[in-house]
Amino acid sequence: MSLEDRAKATAKNIEGKAQEALGNVTGDPKDKAEGKAKQAESQVRHGVEDVKDNVKEELK
Repeated sequence: MSLEDRAKATAKNIEGKAQEALGNVTGDPKDKAEGKAKQAESQVRHGVEDVKDNVKEELK
């Protein structure tokens, strides 16, 4: 697993949570939707890293 990729995914998740919260405060549905999309992207990135880790472990 790439620690750098994990850090980027975590940063994207935090960014998404902040944007969603901003959308909740301002009532902007676009910000809320974009924030949720960023969080979903983060989950996918973490999933990809998990698969990479599992493949590396199986190849040992």
